[in-house]
Amino acid sequence: MNEFMNKYKPRLENLATTNVADALDALGLKGATYGIRPVWPTMKNVVGRAVTVKIAAAGLTKSKHHLGIKAIDAAGNGDVIVIDNGGRLDVSCWGGILANGAAVKDVGGVFIDGACRDVDECVEIGFPVYARGAVTATARGRIMEEATNVMVQFGGAQVRPGDIVVGDKSGVVIIPQEKLDEVIVKAEELELKEKNMIAEIRSGKNIIEVDNKYSYENMLK
Repeated sequence: MNEFMNKYKPRLENLATTNVADALDALGLKGATYGIRPVWPTMKNVVGRAVTVKIAAAGLTKSKHHLGIKAIDAAGNGDVIVIDNGGRLDVSCWGGILANGAAVKDVGGVFIDGACRDVDECVEIGFPVYARGAVTATARGRIMEEATNVMVQFGGAQVRPGDIVVGDKSGVVIIPQEKLDEVIVKAEELELKEKNMIAEIRSGKNIIEVDNKYSYENMLK
């Protein structure tokens, strides 16, 4: 945990999710997600290691606890909660009680393939929430937690406990933990090239000439 916080997290915080997504593509890895965004526009960017929650429909098998509380209890400082609710928008799987519990544990944020509620409360305490949307409907009687810290699907990407999650206003990317070094190095390389392109364009150079110079279409090869 300390190695991630000290060595990798500051570098990831300096990268856009788009840089990371391009690096994943260049390395033949699948980690770009779709449709999951910050729930409010001024929310801060988030980087952290995943603690996962898999959600199932409620039914005759009853839940023994409030969904998400085991993940919060298991999370370390700066970890993030990743919830797989299959993209459902009709029911919340995160709210104010969970947000307060996570904030007390110094959890870095929550990423939901589905919907949240109690957004005003999350804003008030400054707890970051990435989701497909917000809804008022409670989880009670509708959904339940199936498992904690198992492999899940999140916005089309595989997420395992300990994988790295990066979120900003463009969306969310997942970095396989064993590929972290390679992805960061490639993302930093691509970021530098794009910054150089933008600097030349802003200096007045012809955009077609700049594009040809840097061969943007072949940059990921």
